[in-house]
Amino acid sequence: MNSTQANPNVSVDCVIFGFDNNKLNVLLIEQKDLGQKTKQIALPGDLVLQDESLNDAASRVLKELTQLKGIPLHQFYAFGDPNRVKNVKDIAWLQSYRENPQARVITIGYFALIRMDQFEPEASSFAERVFWKDINQVPDLAFDHNQILTIGLNYLRTSFENSQTGFELLPEKFTLNQMQLLHETILGKCLDKRNFRKKVLKENLVVGLDEKQIGVLHKPAQLFKLNTETVSVNKPLAINEFVK
Repeated sequence: MNSTQANPNVSVDCVIFGFDNNKLNVLLIEQKDLGQKTKQIALPGDLVLQDESLNDAASRVLKELTQLKGIPLHQFYAFGDPNRVKNVKDIAWLQSYRENPQARVITIGYFALIRMDQFEPEASSFAERVFWKDINQVPDLAFDHNQILTIGLNYLRTSFENSQTGFELLPEKFTLNQMQLLHETILGKCLDKRNFRKKVLKENLVVGLDEKQIGVLHKPAQLFKLNTETVSVNKPLAINEFVK
């Protein structure tokens, strides 16, 4: 990207959560070798071009760095600490890609939740490597990206509980055990099996099917599907709900 085309004070950072039917991961990039002792690791992000919207910038930056496209991205927060890019370890990174590396940058956080088996990220631009990392094992990231990730995770959990964001990660037909695992993975806590099932059925979140699992070693469990009359998949939490 030609830095003269970019607004030096506004950027976007993407918090892409991936679910692998077992654990929750976040997509990270590793910078290309700049001769530093330790390569910086960060969330996918970059400056906004002067002639594009924030939403277009988020989609472009994600594609440029990871080759991911067609992913619904939702704004979740703005980060404007005057010192968010003042750390010495971060300045060296910025000096290689920006004309004014010490400029104050306000970044808009974007969020997405995807099934990892449906996408194959590939590093490009100034990212030498792109990889998934368990959210419980994330290292020290560049800039304030650990804070951005923490707030993004809080947004995900609040949105999941209040707006059912994330249910689209379930297969079309699923067991209540699979649904409980999704809840536990995203919320980061164990749930009582009996109470969980009572709550799901009482709130009419699912519709029972006259089908059971096939090809399993244990006793086949009943299959369910989402009740589209009570669950709106891929509907993000409104910002005023999240920050109040």
